[in-house]
Amino acid sequence: MLERLGDPKLRARMEKDIYAGVKGWFDHYLAMKGWESAVVASIQTEKNKALEGKSVAEIAKISNKKPTEVVFDLLKEEGGSVPTIYFLMSEEDVRYALRIPWVSIGSDGTAVRPDGALGKGKPHPRWYGTFPRVLGRYVRKEKVLSLEDAIRKMTSLNAEKLGLRDRGLLREGKKADITIFDAEKVIDRATFEKPHQYPEGIEYVIVNGTVVLDKGQHLGAKPGKILFGQGKKD
Repeated sequence: MLERLGDPKLRARMEKDIYAGVKGWFDHYLAMKGWESAVVASIQTEKNKALEGKSVAEIAKISNKKPTEVVFDLLKEEGGSVPTIYFLMSEEDVRYALRIPWVSIGSDGTAVRPDGALGKGKPHPRWYGTFPRVLGRYVRKEKVLSLEDAIRKMTSLNAEKLGLRDRGLLREGKKADITIFDAEKVIDRATFEKPHQYPEGIEYVIVNGTVVLDKGQHLGAKPGKILFGQGKKD
């Protein structure tokens, strides 16, 4: 891919395919309203660090390049990978999906902390706020779904889908994975501009029976384990 990005003729073909689409392939550009909806989340090289948090449209303007040239140059200079946030979704669709009984709630995010090795760049705020956002915004403020149903979609429904029979419910014999929060206060604080912010309202977290978060303070315990699906072979 990096070799192809260095070929002007192939770049011209790539640009054409981005704007026209390729049958059978998902095209981020055609799904967006424009290059303003593609925002660089993180950069590896010092040369391009200042571009974090800027849209392709912004970068094109300040660099006096075509948006496709910005994309191609960044990919080449960053070794082929530039994590990007795409603004594609409709709030109406999100609310509709949340109400469907068999739709569970998860996050594409990664577990990070502001002062950790991965606490850099401007990742999607879901890395910090997915579940508190559902509880605070869609349950408490907008009443899109009930608190009980939201919790079911975050816990037992996910465990059932993944075949994790020892988790997901508060029941004798199950692993004690428990989150205790204040339903009147829980809310996400992470934003696209300042994503590295913890949510509010989560008081205690218990993992495998060990208290990890006590009155909002991390105790340093690390009792978590990798959970394997049913397809794992011994």
